[in-house]
Amino acid sequence: MWSFFARDPVKDFAYEILPESPEKSGIWTLHRGKRKTSGDPVSVFVYEVAQGTEQQTQLAKAAFKRMKTLRHPNILAYVDGLETDKSLYLVTEQVTPLSVHLKAQAEKGGAGELEISWGLHQIVKALSFLVNDCHLLHNNLGIWAVFVDRAGEWKLGALDHLAPEQGDPNGVSLPTPKAVYPDMEKYDPPEASNSSGEKWAGEVWRLGCLIWEVFNGPLPRTSSLRSLGKIPKSLVPHYCELVGANSRARPNPARFLQNCRAPGGFLSNSFVESNLFLEEIQIKDPAEKQQFFQDLNDHLDSFPEDFCKHKVLPQLLTAFEFGNAGAVILTPLFKVGKFLSAEEYQQKIIPVIVKMFSSTDRAMRIRLLQQMEQFIQYLNEAAVNSQIFPHVVHGFTDTNPAIREQTVKSMLLLAPKLNETNLNQELMRHFARLQARDEQGPIRCNTTVCLGKIASYLNAGTRQRILVSAFSRATKDPFPASRSAGVLGFAATHNYYSITEIAARILPTLCAVTVDPDKGVREQAFKAIKSFLTKLETVSEDPSKLAEIEKDVGSSAQPAGASSSWAGWAVTGVSSLTSKLIRNNPGGEGSAAAEGSGPSSATSPTSATDGASALSKGTAGRSSASMAVKKQSSDWSSSGWDADDSWSNEKEGQGQSSAGEEGWGNDWGEEETDVTPASKNLPLPEGVRLASEYNWDSSSGKGATQNDLFASVSQRNTAAATVRSQQEKKQETQED
Repeated sequence: MWSFFARDPVKDFAYEILPESPEKSGIWTLHRGKRKTSGDPVSVFVYEVAQGTEQQTQLAKAAFKRMKTLRHPNILAYVDGLETDKSLYLVTEQVTPLSVHLKAQAEKGGAGELEISWGLHQIVKALSFLVNDCHLLHNNLGIWAVFVDRAGEWKLGALDHLAPEQGDPNGVSLPTPKAVYPDMEKYDPPEASNSSGEKWAGEVWRLGCLIWEVFNGPLPRTSSLRSLGKIPKSLVPHYCELVGANSRARPNPARFLQNCRAPGGFLSNSFVESNLFLEEIQIKDPAEKQQFFQDLNDHLDSFPEDFCKHKVLPQLLTAFEFGNAGAVILTPLFKVGKFLSAEEYQQKIIPVIVKMFSSTDRAMRIRLLQQMEQFIQYLNEAAVNSQIFPHVVHGFTDTNPAIREQTVKSMLLLAPKLNETNLNQELMRHFARLQARDEQGPIRCNTTVCLGKIASYLNAGTRQRILVSAFSRATKDPFPASRSAGVLGFAATHNYYSITEIAARILPTLCAVTVDPDKGVREQAFKAIKSFLTKLETVSEDPSKLAEIEKDVGSSAQPAGASSSWAGWAVTGVSSLTSKLIRNNPGGEGSAAAEGSGPSSATSPTSATDGASALSKGTAGRSSASMAVKKQSSDWSSSGWDADDSWSNEKEGQGQSSAGEEGWGNDWGEEETDVTPASKNLPLPEGVRLASEYNWDSSSGKGATQNDLFASVSQRNTAAATVRSQQEKKQETQED
């Protein structure tokens, strides 16, 4: 029982002092510490009674009492404490002495004026609180009395000499700083302590000394205050008021703060404004919060890193969690996220992102898709497949074309993390429907491009079942960029096809594209044909090379880029094509009739004033040259790629398909498919280039020209066929 009363209270203290080098802070020794239960970092001020004088012990106990009772955002926050006969332990939030902080910042290039301006704002505000609200005098203000927390916030501490301005009613008087430390005399104001000046005169004088030391280093003597040194010009007139010889002319801390906040003042800047808004954000209107977060993104680059991590980030997370801030916080959130380590990103940002994907807010969803590249590396596969992908796939069926476009492009980043079912079944089903049924040609084009990019992640069975049929379908799309993407898709995935497939299925499809109305598409087709023919010739001359050429046909999923070739598959050019087309032509590519195969009068191509090429409106006129290719028998019904690839007016008019339409058509291998390209090209909106004009490889097509031989032949054949048809009808009428 007696052992219970004899226990050492220090051992039972809830905080542990870390064995790191302590800092001397007046009569206290500052240690780093942590809470034993949670490991939260704290600072521990320790005073050893045996090592101090009676005066110092009196000051330490007074400071201990004041820290417990004073609460203000700009005063060092008391967390816990322990007082024994041997020592005093004062636990506060984790802080660093200002002198140490400024030295560390100097090694990095120096503390910026923005950071110092906000720090001085906080200290002056704390001083105003003590003088005007509490009627207390600090009596010990200086660089040693200021501490900096993790967010870069300046806190006023060292309350050892804090006393009522009218004196202690109990008659207890604390020793002055110079009585304890004789070298502190240089910080005392020139007037006598019992002068008739304002009570705060000595406080603002010491504030002037603090400002001088922040910009110029330790104060050697009182007379040095006359030389301004590195004090900013906007602060000089207000500084001179603080250290003026006339104590009656020195401003109250509140008035000093007001003067410096005037337009053009040292404390009038975006950093101070942002901090003041964040302090009052809970009482701001939703419209004000929205505007603030929109403007915040432009200022974050100039703000200190620690401030962004420890003050802006918590407010952004709180605004999303409780304030319904919406998509407006995403851009600043990801910008601040760049300052975090991988572990911090996982703990703070990823849970919020996962929750955001379940939002029904379209603005939120499209922002997430657009900025996925910034956080995809922090997402683990389990979260992607179970919590993110199920929400993302809804974008494939969204009525907004911009969301469908971004959803397709986001698959380039998500594909490496998708599991077997989501990648080879669910995603392919959506791609098949988009490529066959989407009314936006650019989205169909990007679907084809994306399929070519993620082909290396598909398993061998899915590749053999899907790629040829998908790219063949693309070559018959009425949208020229889609046809070009189909041709380039074959070229980019050439190593996944067997020699038999190349000869029986791919080359016949590509040969039909060599008479495409668009010259850029034809040029890409000729290049692809030459590449595939080279393969066939190589095997023909040396059959032993067959195994080497077909080594990737049955291979498992490979890293992206494993199928690099002359095609130089580049999605960057086409990725911007969709949004431009949708923005300029939101109603789709035209009416259903416009995408039909009926002949129309030929017109010469035009060129836009901005240099963008326009598509030729010439008709194909090649129906007599259409060819039927017997496909190899395969079952593609699981993914939907077995759909009828003809682009009829009826199909185009249907728009997006319903869930019941996703398993269309009979087996592709049992059809006689007309590989004739669509007969009419539609003009691109102004300012948009064809996919063939992007740098898919070293040489790119420049679009149709007036001297296009194939187009002119096609147009003459069409005109002649039209005249013959009219003559035959007249003869039949006369005979009747």
